[in-house]
Amino acid sequence: MEYIIDSTREKGSKRNEGVANEVFIQANTQDVDLIQLKEQCIIPNFSKDNETTISHQEFIEVVQESIAALFPNESIQEPDIKVSHQIKGRIPEAIGKPAKELQEFEKTMYYERMAFTINLPTIKNTINNNDLSLSVGGVRAYNQENLYSKKTMEKFKVFIGFSNSVCTNLCINTDGYKAELRASSPQQLKSEILALFQSYKPQEHLTALHNLGDYDLPESKFVQFIGRARLYQYLPKQLKQQLPVLELNDGQISAVAKAYYEDENFSSFGNSSINLWNLYNLFTGSVKSSYIDTFLDRTVNAHQLASGFKRALEGDATYQWFLG
Repeated sequence: MEYIIDSTREKGSKRNEGVANEVFIQANTQDVDLIQLKEQCIIPNFSKDNETTISHQEFIEVVQESIAALFPNESIQEPDIKVSHQIKGRIPEAIGKPAKELQEFEKTMYYERMAFTINLPTIKNTINNNDLSLSVGGVRAYNQENLYSKKTMEKFKVFIGFSNSVCTNLCINTDGYKAELRASSPQQLKSEILALFQSYKPQEHLTALHNLGDYDLPESKFVQFIGRARLYQYLPKQLKQQLPVLELNDGQISAVAKAYYEDENFSSFGNSSINLWNLYNLFTGSVKSSYIDTFLDRTVNAHQLASGFKRALEGDATYQWFLG
């Protein structure tokens, strides 16, 4: 695996330097750091055998170790961690106590869902005057585990791709994404993560992203897409199964339509068309409103849509339904 991109050294390891007002996901998330996860959160168990899960902090640390092993000479930023769906509890000694009378040491909590990214700013490239840096990360959602059973192979979502520094939109394709990576131990998890990272082809990914800027989608076809995307959710099952998957929901389609005119970086206001790089970033910007457990799937689907539209403009019929 070669990362011959642009390894100009940069000092410092602060996360999201220069884009402090941007976040990689919005929805109902809040910021935490590794220390908070370690010191303030309990680790859920599988109830039938009392075996612990792989914790959020272990997951992040395994990814950090994997990056350090593969990129020993690169600058690696601190993880940007978002959590949601706080699960509250109490110690056994506080059973039966009214909630308002609980003291702090009697309370327990953990977050059901967690997403994080780690940027490598010294591995970078530029597309349409947007600076991209290599980014890795993942999602853990305990709601996708059966914690009431015995310990089984646990599920993780892991990615490697690029982050657009203009807006922190993530650029991920299927080549660098594992939607259901399964592991029963941190060691097995690390082995699976390393295999994904080593199989990723960054140059091919960047070439595909660069190519999007060479294609313009006429406004009439964009309008057709917005209308067809609204219809997609209500299609008869048989017809829907014949079409490519569209993960964006109605609210996100509305956000794309609004951003088409208003986005300060990627809008097409006053133009008769929009290039597919800009449209792709409208897609990735809209999916930031997703819940943590669906965020990465929709981010990958944004790449599938933009790439599918490119092929449609070349004559391929697969995505033609969306463009009228």
